[in-house]
Amino acid sequence: MKRTPLSLLLFLFFIFLAWTVSIRQAVLFAVGIGMGAALAGARFGFTTGWRQLIEHKDPKGVMGQLVLLAVASAFSLTLLGQYSELTAALGPPSISLLIGAFVFGLTMQIADGCGSGTLYKAGLGIPLNMGILPLFALGSFLGSVQVGDWLKLGQIEPIGLVTEFGSVNALVITLIGLAIFGFAARLWVGKGRTWWDRKWLIGALALAVLAALNLIIAGQPWGVVYGFGLWAAKIVNAAGLFDPAANAFWSQAGNAQRLNEMVLMDITSITNIGILGGALWISARASTDSKPLTAKQWLVGLIAGFLMGYSSRLAFGCNIGAMLSGISTGSIHGWIWVPLAFAGTMIGVRVRRHYQF
Repeated sequence: MKRTPLSLLLFLFFIFLAWTVSIRQAVLFAVGIGMGAALAGARFGFTTGWRQLIEHKDPKGVMGQLVLLAVASAFSLTLLGQYSELTAALGPPSISLLIGAFVFGLTMQIADGCGSGTLYKAGLGIPLNMGILPLFALGSFLGSVQVGDWLKLGQIEPIGLVTEFGSVNALVITLIGLAIFGFAARLWVGKGRTWWDRKWLIGALALAVLAALNLIIAGQPWGVVYGFGLWAAKIVNAAGLFDPAANAFWSQAGNAQRLNEMVLMDITSITNIGILGGALWISARASTDSKPLTAKQWLVGLIAGFLMGYSSRLAFGCNIGAMLSGISTGSIHGWIWVPLAFAGTMIGVRVRRHYQF
């Protein structure tokens, strides 16, 4: 589709949301478009950045991610300290988190995309990611149904740095932690490398601003995987195959309400739709090439996509909900998620190489 008619369609959908749903949802849709355009335009891939660091000792992607985390933390932790009505992306440290983060890190390399990566690459028209998207949603739904049982294996209450230490100290702690990550990357890579890339830095700054806008407008941090699980839950519920009242997760007041409302009322869903639109808008400017896959590669990739969705629910988010939003809003679970997901990625890149993706 050419960019001009696509721009018109996106604008008309914005007007439709403002007129029939709410101004807030329309503005969040616009924020989502910006997110999709930034992700696709800069090719800001969390999965790719980690893989480049491991396989080629190329630190530019990871450094872009650290800049994103630092700037987003400066915005988000300051806002959380000033406005008590805003919420952090808190998740409980648990056995579920440890297993989910590790499996997610492994499978995202095979599927060549995390939650946001799958979304924007599907918007770019990349066949594997388009095929993975519904399976990611199904996996996320099944993970939400079973996460209560996983939590019974062991958990502690969520820990928020803002609550424990105040917003200023939380920001200092966060920046020190990010500096340690940067120093670890420096030790891994060694000397004689280019550390910064203009494209990654522009993408990082744009996404940090958009994440802050999402927090201000929605009252909650940017998330991705909840929307996927909600879409699958609505389909399964409408088909009469699922009783939400009998499930610990979907019987919670907020989740039950979203299940009964139209999908356009959900904050995560509307930004996800915007991300798809923003990526599609970028793809209208230039074609996106992807190599044909064998039947075995398709099978392995789709299974990885399903497991990625399932594990993201166990880990209380993906690279966005757990890492970006978790760390930038002071959640300890985000700091636990990163090393476990990176350990999984260390294996995932080898599995990806084995199947010659």
